[in-house]
Amino acid sequence: MLRKKTNGVARRPQRNSILSQVGDSHVDRRAFLRGSGLAIGGLAAISATGGTVTQASAQTAAGSAVETVKSVCTHCSVGCTVVAEVKNGVWIGQEPGWDSPFNLGAHCAKGASVREHAHGERRLKYPMKKEGGEWKQISWEQAIDEIGDGMMKIRAESGPDSVYWLGSAKHNNEQAYLFRKFAAYWGTNNVDHQARICHSTTVAGVANTWGYGAMTNSYNDIHNSKAIFIIGGNPAEAHPVSLLHVLKAKEQNNAPLIVCDPRFTRTAAHADEYVRFRPGTDVALIWGILWHIFENGWEDKEFIRTRVWGMDQIKAEVANWTPEETERVTGVPGSQLKRVARTMANNRPGTVIWCMGGTQHTNGNNNTRAYCVLQLALGNMGTSGGGTNIFRGHDNVQGATDLGVLSHTLPGYYGLTAGAWAHWARVWGEDLDWLKGQFASIKDKDGKDKPLMNESGIPVSRWIDGVLEDPANMDQDNNVRAMVLWGHAPNSQTRGPEMKTAMEKLDMLVVIDPYPTVSAVMHDRTDGVYLLPACTQFETRGSVTASNRSLQWRDKVVDPLFESLPDEVIIAKFANKFGWADRLFRNIEMDDAETPNVESITREFNAGLWTIGYTGQSPERLKSHMANQHTFDRTTLQAVGGPNDGEYYGLPWPCWGTAEMGHPGTPNLYDMSKPVAEGGLCFRARFGVERDGDNLLAEGVSNPGAEIQDGYPEFTMQMLMDLGWDGDLTGEERAAIDAVAGPKTNWKTDLSGGIQRVAIKHGCAPFGNAKARAVVWTFPDPIPLHREPLYTNRRDLVADYPTYEDRHAYRLPTLYASIQKNDFSKDYPIILTSGRLVEYEGGGEETRSNPWLAELQQDMFVEINPRDANNLGIRDGQQVWVEGPEGGKVKVMAMLTERVGAGVAFMPFHFGGHFQGADLREKYPKGADPYVLGEASNTAQTYGYDSVTQMQETKATLCKISAA
Repeated sequence: MLRKKTNGVARRPQRNSILSQVGDSHVDRRAFLRGSGLAIGGLAAISATGGTVTQASAQTAAGSAVETVKSVCTHCSVGCTVVAEVKNGVWIGQEPGWDSPFNLGAHCAKGASVREHAHGERRLKYPMKKEGGEWKQISWEQAIDEIGDGMMKIRAESGPDSVYWLGSAKHNNEQAYLFRKFAAYWGTNNVDHQARICHSTTVAGVANTWGYGAMTNSYNDIHNSKAIFIIGGNPAEAHPVSLLHVLKAKEQNNAPLIVCDPRFTRTAAHADEYVRFRPGTDVALIWGILWHIFENGWEDKEFIRTRVWGMDQIKAEVANWTPEETERVTGVPGSQLKRVARTMANNRPGTVIWCMGGTQHTNGNNNTRAYCVLQLALGNMGTSGGGTNIFRGHDNVQGATDLGVLSHTLPGYYGLTAGAWAHWARVWGEDLDWLKGQFASIKDKDGKDKPLMNESGIPVSRWIDGVLEDPANMDQDNNVRAMVLWGHAPNSQTRGPEMKTAMEKLDMLVVIDPYPTVSAVMHDRTDGVYLLPACTQFETRGSVTASNRSLQWRDKVVDPLFESLPDEVIIAKFANKFGWADRLFRNIEMDDAETPNVESITREFNAGLWTIGYTGQSPERLKSHMANQHTFDRTTLQAVGGPNDGEYYGLPWPCWGTAEMGHPGTPNLYDMSKPVAEGGLCFRARFGVERDGDNLLAEGVSNPGAEIQDGYPEFTMQMLMDLGWDGDLTGEERAAIDAVAGPKTNWKTDLSGGIQRVAIKHGCAPFGNAKARAVVWTFPDPIPLHREPLYTNRRDLVADYPTYEDRHAYRLPTLYASIQKNDFSKDYPIILTSGRLVEYEGGGEETRSNPWLAELQQDMFVEINPRDANNLGIRDGQQVWVEGPEGGKVKVMAMLTERVGAGVAFMPFHFGGHFQGADLREKYPKGADPYVLGEASNTAQTYGYDSVTQMQETKATLCKISAA
């Protein structure tokens, strides 16, 4: 409930007057602004547009012997620079990075208060265990011994897959890489992180359209957009500083802003055209827009001819989406969509932006591919001002995904094939047979051994089922018995009541986090729970990848507080306990027995991540960029003079070859206006060279200076030999290539980088030059289709647009038709969706533990349209029950607003600490309970998973609302 507070006190049941510990006087907004050095009213401006903060004078800083340290905000993926002011080892103040090309001296409310994230009094201060229903302080040695012994016992009894290692988008790149390597050495692919439930459908859909599954351009490149199309995203609240870049294009280019969303958001308030559509009908909406584009011949025919495969099949599907049918399904009038289509066609290049509103659906991969097809049809790809600008959520969800903290791949998206494991074994200097011996096998349907090393693990969205499902229905012999939640908020996941049951069934629950998260309280366990205090990212150092693929280096601001430890040190402690630390750190320098050298970890992943070009960003290059931010252009991100002249800020991947090769990074993916050596690219030849007799390679187009002025496949040693370019290899490069597979070695597995170097020397992209594919023949729906949500109140559409048949994927059965066949709409008539608030982030534990943010948003709420509220007899501010058809229910405050349309309700997902009406504050360890508690929206959310990635459905289920 975004209401002005009268006294600022975070009102809720208290154990020992928590706010009295924050300060003697009450904390209201004006006091916060005065104490922070912000102008009165500045916070509101910051939260809306990024704003400015008064810059500290150098004279004052020098006079007080204050050291300034650059770091990066630990909230969303914009990558805002934080300049910390440190005196005598204490972080005493902060400024936004005035030189940063990303935030340009701005912060949002969360960024302006990150000092409290590190110095917060509500942090977990020392290791704890629950014993006999009470929290007890223990030492790190006792914690590692007890947890390690318990895990090894479970492993011996039930195999390595019975322990689930859940990683984090809050880890830096080095920690994320080390975590995935650690899971491999333990012997399991039951490892994952938050990307599974935020943008896995993006990665799958986008990567399978043109090669890489990431944001193609950048926040800054939006300055060049002539039209901005946002669907399923609310950057004004989720990524506030990004709005600086969106509004710059809107103002300087007169670029129309189109916002498509079921809810009238703060972003929609800036729109020239707001399109309200029924939740879960994104594909129908996009096809309805494309119907007008094709009908009027507004598509870019030459771009499609030379660079796109399968658009004719798309046209055949789009022909079904007449204005009448589109309105029947989406609720949007055809006249409005024709206006949107004309606007996009007349204002090119235009950019398409999306976030979790488009991804968190049972057909999320269809949504993301439809967005891509729209851009391909308009010819908006590979051009400045165009592209698909996918706004990632957490500060390093892009990097943690790239570094392979996923159940279906190794670092760099290499997959889990024998060749992928062989590649990483070479990088690690590991005996591949030893690695194989760490993994379990199961019997396939023919009775043959099936190594789980090569099979996708259970995704985080389904870990509940890993615990509760009958093993006879699973592709592993035993259930998950121990769960490690390492930097993950479980209230961000659906099916809360079943999660509580799963937590209680576990042998052991281990939580590693600066804050205890609701993992500590949502269950009724009395034993077998451990809380280990990880330090924040401000208490260690390392690289972090922003949404635009740029890497930035965080320096350590302060030493770890209390008894917290850096994640890389905790990993080392466990590796020592399990007896293979010498193997894990074979090629990594150690500062001491349990402290891996962070820069050395960077160099190790530089040595192996050839697929996506994480090879050229050495620690030295990244640190130089941070030190010289002022030399980079605010729009192009290219350095103008200075020590990094010509390079793009953060060396956005792919940064080809080795650091010594000096590639400048790739600012805009697939841009054929630049040579590859200068940051240009084409579409990746990832899907072969021919399909059904059709050419899949580009037709007569290539990057400037390319010696092959046409499409070409990905490079191998054999291809270099056929072209006569192998003579450009050094003897050392040739020896490294021969050590892999000789002529069969390709650009992804050549550890010398020689194949990449030579291809680029001749003007070519190492990964080939192909067409994007509008049709993905390897997916359940090769052409993106509209499918009704599992829980839909439009029963008239189920027959025309049914969901999938029940399937089996990621080791587990997945239900579709067996749920959708049931009509829940009579008892649960309102569509329930969820999203973000500007004040909080993720599961909210750290931001709700921040007094400056907690004061701003004290109540969990549900937005209800006044028509629905009046029909239900509900008043604004009243306590109500929101109940889902699977029985989960939450007690929250009603907010009557026309931001949601009739028949739709919205809840934010950042709250926790209440469960189905019960206040769980007393269950937190003393002093570690957040200031603000509330129901988790996901307690009322229901079953539903994407057909390709197992992304959870949070945007289109059903509920009923009643007075409490």
